[in-house]
Amino acid sequence: MGRLLLVFATVALMAGCSSYKGDYDKTAGWSAERLYEDAREEMMTGNWRQARERLEALEARYPFGGQAQQALIDQAYVNWKDEEPEQALAAIDRFEQQYPNHPGGDYMLYLKGLITFTPPSAAFSRITQQDPSERDPKGLRESYEAFNQLIERYPDSRYAGDAARRVAWLVNTIASNELHVAQYYYERGSYVAAVNRARAVLADFHSAPAAEKALYLMMLSYDKLGLDELRDDTRRVLDQNYPDSIYYTQGLKEPKDWWNPVNWL
Repeated sequence: MGRLLLVFATVALMAGCSSYKGDYDKTAGWSAERLYEDAREEMMTGNWRQARERLEALEARYPFGGQAQQALIDQAYVNWKDEEPEQALAAIDRFEQQYPNHPGGDYMLYLKGLITFTPPSAAFSRITQQDPSERDPKGLRESYEAFNQLIERYPDSRYAGDAARRVAWLVNTIASNELHVAQYYYERGSYVAAVNRARAVLADFHSAPAAEKALYLMMLSYDKLGLDELRDDTRRVLDQNYPDSIYYTQGLKEPKDWWNPVNWL
């Protein structure tokens, strides 16, 4: 019996040691500098999960140290690269709340714009050939707002030029999204709704290339409604601004644009 009890005790001890070993944190007692150095090494090799763990540990253990600020910046980047946009945006929000005057604020706004500019599903546009303007515009608008903040607050930033280029694309893409909705209404006989959507494009994005189609769509809708005077007024504006408008010969149907902004990155 004594020997049997000894065997049970040995097995229990071994199981306890195994459990303890599984919960062991090798970074316990590490300094902020060592945690950050290890995180950077993991980032260099693309090991995003391990990098995230080190950065989160650094932020939790040394919240008031200088390394914690950079850890938040790197967390946002790591989560973005690891296709975790919600976590990346959460890190950016924490950074903006805790360090509103940090010199890295321009980079965080730029990264925020990139995260919503190309959500994970955008990569599949290469396969589906979906026009980006046909997607839910929420992310596009968030991207537009982030890039605009960057340009306004940090006009001399190294990221301002690229942000401006992306804003130009976003303006027409968001406007095109509104036109997709307007055309949807028009093709289903909801001409008043089509006019209202097209008018919104002209009000908010009058300088965008999509304004040409908005005018043409308004002209067609007024014609269907029997509002000849408004139809003719709209046509005069269209002819004045776009004397050789392609829509007179092409109609509402447009060739697909296979270009995808995900290729910028």
